[in-house]
Amino acid sequence: MNVHEYQAKEIFRQYGISVPFGQVAFKPDEVEEAVAKLNSEVLVVKAQIHAGGRGKAGGVKLARSHQEAIKIAKEMFGVTLVTHQTGPKGQKVRRVYIEEGSNIEKEYYLSLILDRVTSSLVFIASTEGGVDIEEVAESHPDQIIKVSVKNQLWPFHARKLGFQLGLRDDKLKNFVAFIPKLYKVFVETDASQIEINPLVLTTEGEFIALDAKLNFDDNALFRQKAIAKMRDEDEEDPLELRAQRSELNYVKMDGAIGCMVNGAGLAMATMDIVKLYGAEPANFLDVGGGATKERVAEAFKIILSDSNVKALLINIFGGIMRCNIIAEGIISAAKEVGVNVPIVVRLAGTNFELGKKMLDESGLKIISADDLADAARKAVLSIKTV
Repeated sequence: MNVHEYQAKEIFRQYGISVPFGQVAFKPDEVEEAVAKLNSEVLVVKAQIHAGGRGKAGGVKLARSHQEAIKIAKEMFGVTLVTHQTGPKGQKVRRVYIEEGSNIEKEYYLSLILDRVTSSLVFIASTEGGVDIEEVAESHPDQIIKVSVKNQLWPFHARKLGFQLGLRDDKLKNFVAFIPKLYKVFVETDASQIEINPLVLTTEGEFIALDAKLNFDDNALFRQKAIAKMRDEDEEDPLELRAQRSELNYVKMDGAIGCMVNGAGLAMATMDIVKLYGAEPANFLDVGGGATKERVAEAFKIILSDSNVKALLINIFGGIMRCNIIAEGIISAAKEVGVNVPIVVRLAGTNFELGKKMLDESGLKIISADDLADAARKAVLSIKTV
């Protein structure tokens, strides 16, 4: 789950991390009241969307007076920002954050993520703050600093990071005091990523999170009640939200072949083999091991709700999940919504003979497959011959 910048900064404040003072407006007529609460003459107006690259898209603007800030903020409402993370459709601005300006001496990049390969948390930092870190990593990889933390953060981790950033004396001391706070946020909130770009060193020698991006582990939200309430469903894909309500693991992608699979590992393998045969998956969808006929039917409908889907590949290995249950769900959903794309089905495991028999006798135009490779090949071929 993602949160907005102003929400991330609210969490930072609770852990003693310095951030500029700001106010959020949820509609244009709240802007003047929000600006009136700010003391700085120079203000920064920021569109609140769940995507990076807002600055380049016109979503972050500097105002030299309160009146200018009010004008800019009101004009931001309703604007659709298109960034490298929103995709071509962009994201509509529904909230605007206005904060006080800061006296900046130097900008840095700082993030904390989970490295699944080494089972450790990794601090990533750079002296090139305020710009796209992906560009820095590609053109100047030597400017990317990484420090891994296994099991527990120690002072030497922060000192090592600070030294490599060129910090000394009081600046290093302040940086070393900053890092444990960030680490504590990550651990105690069940975060999956923290990114501050830029982290600024002010002329007063203080480190301030000028920007803040926080992502959280969805599986831990049951114990993060306050954070779960911060969810903004307007920023999320409606099909993914619909899937979550049906306890389906669904992620929308940009390809043409919809995938319905049981088991996350098998779903990943299915997407890989679709790509191997020359096409792109339209989604990741794991119906789970104990799915009901109704859940399978809903999964079917969700996949076909995506206008990009030109063929549907159903790949089921019946272990806990019985193949006849999958067949029942497919038949029920297909008769309800109507199907105008090819359907390729590979069934194996528990009750697969019964499942295939049900599909064969359903009257649906099903393309049967013997194995996963055969299913992927037939699905890819079906969209190329349409």
